[in-house]
Amino acid sequence: MAPHPAVQAVIDLSSGAIGGAACVFSGQPLDTAKVKMQTFPTMYRGFIHCIMTTYKQVGLRGLYQGTSPALVANIAENSVLFMSYGFCQQIIRLAAGLHSNAVLSDFEKACAGSVASIFSSLVLCPTELVKCRLQAMYEMETSGKIAKSQNSVWSVMKSIMSHEGPRGFFQGLTTTIAREVPGYFCFFGAYELSRSAFADYMKCEKDDIGVAPIVFSGGFGGACLWLVVYPMDCVKSRIQVMSMTGKQAGFFRTFTTIARTEGARALYSGLTPTMVRTFPANGALFLGYEASRKLMMKQFE
Repeated sequence: MAPHPAVQAVIDLSSGAIGGAACVFSGQPLDTAKVKMQTFPTMYRGFIHCIMTTYKQVGLRGLYQGTSPALVANIAENSVLFMSYGFCQQIIRLAAGLHSNAVLSDFEKACAGSVASIFSSLVLCPTELVKCRLQAMYEMETSGKIAKSQNSVWSVMKSIMSHEGPRGFFQGLTTTIAREVPGYFCFFGAYELSRSAFADYMKCEKDDIGVAPIVFSGGFGGACLWLVVYPMDCVKSRIQVMSMTGKQAGFFRTFTTIARTEGARALYSGLTPTMVRTFPANGALFLGYEASRKLMMKQFE
């Protein structure tokens, strides 16, 4: 027996939250290195140098700077993302005249994930902005771009409210949405295609392919997402961090400035730690989501 749509939404939301938490704990140090390298591309020789330098300067806590907002960001984003993903799949079924339990194609699921990402962007942008600022705070202070470090979530939030107002929390929203829509089409599309390939090879249902194939499929989906949207993510991080100085520029101006003054390569600063991180982090995300969802859905069988 299929659960009531409201119950289904709660299951998707809860499973997304569990997956989001697993994603953060498995990949935070590499995410910190990514943001530092995106914001200050000439300061580090590579992601290992970035990690080692950060560790020497501020210790292990420096690699986990921004974990609290990252946790909030990922739990909020993935809760809304997977709940919206379920709703969007139902909308596609309704539009196509299909039964409410009909199995969608991988392409249709990719479209549902793409639309769902618009809703998750609204909760992701404010929390990710605080996370990025905390992660790049040391470099902002030592480079003289800001006078005094704000080293806690609350101090960053207070600074945003006093200097920029509520709208300040949505710095980079347009870029976030521009990143998420094509990114999550690739993310869910690649994930479902990979799961389908494993199911065909193993001659079983997609839900029964096992832990390792789910982790690989999640990592593959994440890799496809980042390869497509990485320059946009770099611009987003730059906008969110540099707006601390009071200088606010839009997406196109920031993009062209980086490309003109630093070269196209700067738009890919931090790609290596991102690609290294994507398999364990997104593998953990989908494993947490699929396992918890399966467990909760069993109560209605």
